Amino acid sequence: MRVNVRAASAYGQFQTFEGAPAKRITDEQALRRSVLSCLLWEREFYEDGQTIVERIVDLAGKVAPEKVAALAIEARSQFHLRHVPLLLTSALARHSGGKLVEDAVAGVIQRADELSELAAIHAKVNGVTPDKVKPKLSAAMKRGLARAFLKFNEYALAKYNRDNAVRLRDVLFLCHAKPDSPEREALWKRLAAGELAAPDTWEVALSGGADKRETFERLIREGQLGYLALLRNLRNMVDAGCDMGLVRSAIVARKGADRVLPFRYVAAARAAPRLEPEIDTALCEAVASAPRLSGKTIVLVDVSGSMDAPLSARSDLKRIDAAAALASVVHGDLRVFSFSDRLVEVPPRRGMAGVDAVIRSQPHGSTYLGQAVTMLNREPHDRLIVITDEQSHDRVPDPAAKLAYMINVASAKNGVGYGKWTHIDGFSESVIRYIHESENDRG
Repeated sequence: MRVNVRAASAYGQFQTFEGAPAKRITDEQALRRSVLSCLLWEREFYEDGQTIVERIVDLAGKVAPEKVAALAIEARSQFHLRHVPLLLTSALARHSGGKLVEDAVAGVIQRADELSELAAIHAKVNGVTPDKVKPKLSAAMKRGLARAFLKFNEYALAKYNRDNAVRLRDVLFLCHAKPDSPEREALWKRLAAGELAAPDTWEVALSGGADKRETFERLIREGQLGYLALLRNLRNMVDAGCDMGLVRSAIVARKGADRVLPFRYVAAARAAPRLEPEIDTALCEAVASAPRLSGKTIVLVDVSGSMDAPLSARSDLKRIDAAAALASVVHGDLRVFSFSDRLVEVPPRRGMAGVDAVIRSQPHGSTYLGQAVTMLNREPHDRLIVITDEQSHDRVPDPAAKLAYMINVASAKNGVGYGKWTHIDGFSESVIRYIHESENDRG
């Protein structure tokens, strides 16, 4: 069994890291593949995070500013990414200005902490310390930040008013935001003076010595605990002896789950195994609410060694978890396969059972995507969906199906899924909705 390695090849720069010939793509396509599966500054299997950042900034200067702005908002709003849209907005401001940059900043910032994070990222990519970021903020960026400030009430500002290198009060002073009411003016004065009312969050309550069990139960009952915070704290709730009936009901209710990426359910189930039945129910509900694809679909998932790379340095989740979770939310008449050194058919199970079946289907070795596609081209199907990091060892043939999609869940420089493939980047469930909507548009 081979394992994934960087390979030398006669194909020059147009090859995958595993040595297969890659497709020549436009700067816009290269920017999308670098952005839509990127967790900023996190190392991937084949590239370090800084290399990916530098490529994004460089490509953003080669793509039409309107398309860069649209991609930044798409990455934040549809793909639920937080930091790479801020980087893209910073890069946009380097090459453009005016209302386009202002609107992009205001559109990308959807959480109060992103006000200061944008300023910090802008300082970092421009090679200055946070206290020197002011001269680097263009007038358009300042106007966008000022507009974004108007989105947030006292609770939102207080929740993310952290003592970071760039603080919210710093950004308020940098952008010279103008309050739209006397109440807003008073709020911002409290922010500047460090006198915001403490927010009712689990972090604040527990840091103040509140009982962990009582805090979590109260916040769940009052609807004050976001769904992602719920999933991330399940182990804490189990350890604290919280009312499991209450917790289970909250998991199944899925209040606010629309921005939770599929792989978050996998992480939650691993952290709190006793709650996996409810987590599985919630994940299956996400499947049921997704659009059903017509006809016969084959889903092919990459389980090669490179897919075992962690999503981030602080997470035990891997690219393979994101890929398998995404495969588990495809809704329709399915056959599911995995590929590495060989092609293996996997039971088409939904939810957590489907995730586990894919991950455990075979050893995680090399990346013979071309061999897998060649074999599947002989099978009857209407649609082929491949979920991969696109780093094949062998040449990948054209698909036999007219409806063929290559979903890229990594940010590696080159890939194989272009030409007769419909190429999609990202690991949000939005990619499945895109497939459904694009086929409907075709009639």
